[in-house]
Amino acid sequence: MELQGLLEQATLKLGELNAFGELVPNIGHFIRMHVYKEATVSSKIEGTQTNMEEALLDERAVSTERRDDRREVNNYVKAMEHCLGSMHDLPLSSRMLREAHATLLQGARGEHRMPGEFRRSQNWIGGATLVDAAFIPPSWEEVGPLMSDLENVFHNDRTGLPHVLKAALAHYQFETIHPFLDGNGRIGRLMITLYFVHAGVLNQPVLYLSDFFERNRSAYYDNLSRVRSQNDIRQWFRFFLVGVIETANKATNGLREILRLKKECLEVRIPRIGRQTQAAPKLLNHLFQQPIVWAEEVMKATGQSSPSAYKIMSDFERIGILREITGNKWGRIYRFEEYFKVFEG
Repeated sequence: MELQGLLEQATLKLGELNAFGELVPNIGHFIRMHVYKEATVSSKIEGTQTNMEEALLDERAVSTERRDDRREVNNYVKAMEHCLGSMHDLPLSSRMLREAHATLLQGARGEHRMPGEFRRSQNWIGGATLVDAAFIPPSWEEVGPLMSDLENVFHNDRTGLPHVLKAALAHYQFETIHPFLDGNGRIGRLMITLYFVHAGVLNQPVLYLSDFFERNRSAYYDNLSRVRSQNDIRQWFRFFLVGVIETANKATNGLREILRLKKECLEVRIPRIGRQTQAAPKLLNHLFQQPIVWAEEVMKATGQSSPSAYKIMSDFERIGILREITGNKWGRIYRFEEYFKVFEG
């Protein structure tokens, strides 16, 4: 009964999020930031140090020692966007996950660890060797058949298992199979969102669980291990459902806050500039897609000259929309502060 209650809450929260997402104009602008947040946090779980700000900057503006991390995060964004974009032609499948994996490792650490291919050697989790490993996944010869079985989980409608629990089961299966030599965690977390969209639970990809898993990292790993060691799938389901409830609630509140912020900027702050201009609303719309900007970016977004771009950035800073983040006199970079806080908070 406890599990049933959590399942009902999760289903209601997902329905609320889905309905709210349908009401948001230009939701694609906001989805991009959700994907960047997911990419940053999911990669952080694997050890990268890039934050959202660096991920959105031009690579040349990022310190040399952080560029590899930035590339990994942006590869995750590309992998997610590729999968979502191809979903009409290619169903959620081993092939889609392999393509995502190839994109994830392209030009990044792990690029020599069979990107886009299932492993052909034994791997392990924790420990320095197989001898002291915390968990040893199935032999590589079993990966193909096991991934075929996972595909059946995606597409079998006769199980009677609710989609939220099916997503939880599929994530557990994937992490246990550990089909790649590198990048399993990121692909496994990406797969949750893909499944919700594939199954029609969400019309838009607005739910990402990596932040919940990161904040509860020990419980995340412990609950996955309990299924393997104690056959306790119920505890994993409970943990997953709590994550869905909390994350869906935060996502709905975030969309609500974004709409409030956009309305205030358009109706209260921009009129304070003191002159009518088409460039200001145009720049504001651009900031909801790309909340880190510099002069060249503003010129492209608004079609204005360099002096006009600097003037409007200065105006936006004066009315509290932008904040300069470099402290430089030249080559200044600005951040849409309150919009960032919706995702960072």
